Amino acid sequence: MDIWNQLLGGFATAATPINLLWAFIGCAVGTAIGVLPGLGPAVTVAMLLPITTQVEPTASMIFFAGIYYGAMYGGSTTSILLNTPGETGTMVTALEGFKMARNGRAGAALATSAIGSFVAGTIATVLVTLFAPVVAEFAVKLGPPEYFCLMLLAFTTVSAVLGQSTLRGMTALFIGLAIGLIGLDQITGQVRYTAGVPEFMDGIEVVLVAVGLFAVGETLYTALYEGRSVTELNRMNRVHMTREEWRRSWPAWLRGTALGFPFGTVPAGGSEIPTFLSYATERKLSKHPHEFGTTGAIEGVAGPEAANNSAVTATLVPLLTLGIPTSVTAAILLSALQNYGIQAGPQLFQTSSALVWAMIASLYIGNVMLLVLNLPLVGLWVKLLKIPRAPLYAGILVFATVGVYGMRQSAFDLYLMLGIGLLGVLMRRYSFPTAPVIVGMILGPLAEAQMRNALSIGEGRWSVFIERPASAVLLAVLLAVLVVPRVWAMRRRVRFG
Repeated sequence: MDIWNQLLGGFATAATPINLLWAFIGCAVGTAIGVLPGLGPAVTVAMLLPITTQVEPTASMIFFAGIYYGAMYGGSTTSILLNTPGETGTMVTALEGFKMARNGRAGAALATSAIGSFVAGTIATVLVTLFAPVVAEFAVKLGPPEYFCLMLLAFTTVSAVLGQSTLRGMTALFIGLAIGLIGLDQITGQVRYTAGVPEFMDGIEVVLVAVGLFAVGETLYTALYEGRSVTELNRMNRVHMTREEWRRSWPAWLRGTALGFPFGTVPAGGSEIPTFLSYATERKLSKHPHEFGTTGAIEGVAGPEAANNSAVTATLVPLLTLGIPTSVTAAILLSALQNYGIQAGPQLFQTSSALVWAMIASLYIGNVMLLVLNLPLVGLWVKLLKIPRAPLYAGILVFATVGVYGMRQSAFDLYLMLGIGLLGVLMRRYSFPTAPVIVGMILGPLAEAQMRNALSIGEGRWSVFIERPASAVLLAVLLAVLVVPRVWAMRRRVRFG
């Protein structure tokens, strides 16, 4: 009963007029960003992070959660109408959704996408409500050795799974770890890696790196490499589903939700894996296999969209209970909490209970808002696709520059932001994932502190990490993540090559 009392308290906070307004603005901005090709929640939240210096914590986290959710809903619109996924999680939606739109069924594809997102998001939010406090209670019992191994596992999985190669992922991680070490040592107060630059004494702001890598880097990359691409927009029709389409969609929604949630709770590469699994499952189970890849099968849209939204919601479990982000946007949300001096982790449910439960309650409210925004008003969002890219991206650059300058009124920060933006362009150009940079920068100093505390407990012995059962299991999982894919790949080469 205690969970439901706390949830009701969260609804009381989230349902105040000002917080409802922030939730609505977040959902609307998120949907618009999801619709616009090439943008995504990571870019948007990074660009808007400077508002944390002006807005109360609960309101800003509700706002960012709305953006996070809204972008997932809006991303399917471009996938279906343009064959251009707004987010990596909606890549699979484009496979069947675009073919449905080409055959005059865009309305049905958009409807099953929006309703599936609502169903999956609501069920996943209920699961977050039930399981997050339980995970937090268990996590309180973990000590420094377990936390260090958990962060090591997060580093390894995010770096090894995201991107096209483990080497590139690990390189990106080490860039983030190196940036995180700049400034004063948390324990000894020793100045590290500042190169004599006084502005580096307090370290480099996560906000600045996030804005540089995502907002500036993405904008410059689009201008340099994708600015001249022309896309053809499919014709819109009325957003509705027939009785037969409802009958075919609802089992796919439930299966997609069941597949997506477990993947969102572990650092396993975001929502791409469960969406592909959902697509493969629906294709195998469908009674209309001839529609896949030809006229477009509605199950191929319904299942992956549900899996995507379920996985996105599930990322809040490790973020809030362990302080470990399992996606790029979750990492930036973690930095937003840190801007307020709030440390995500097992103590969060005790120290900032009102904020956590208001944020969870806002997810229920946001789901309803997004269903209303995406079904009747989908025609309005489609009009955003007609905005010329040049003024759109110029506006993003201006907004990012003003936001970063407003934090400390420092011209040095602007030069640093542009430098990091150029690094982001190079990383994107040569297929280096950017998520490990942010994860390494945020978790690196925390992992260092936990490692030192663990060695103090073990009186300087590294064996402390294998003497405790939980940390030994985590190290075994870490080795499995690194070794098993390579052994599997070698066996396949031997068998087929």
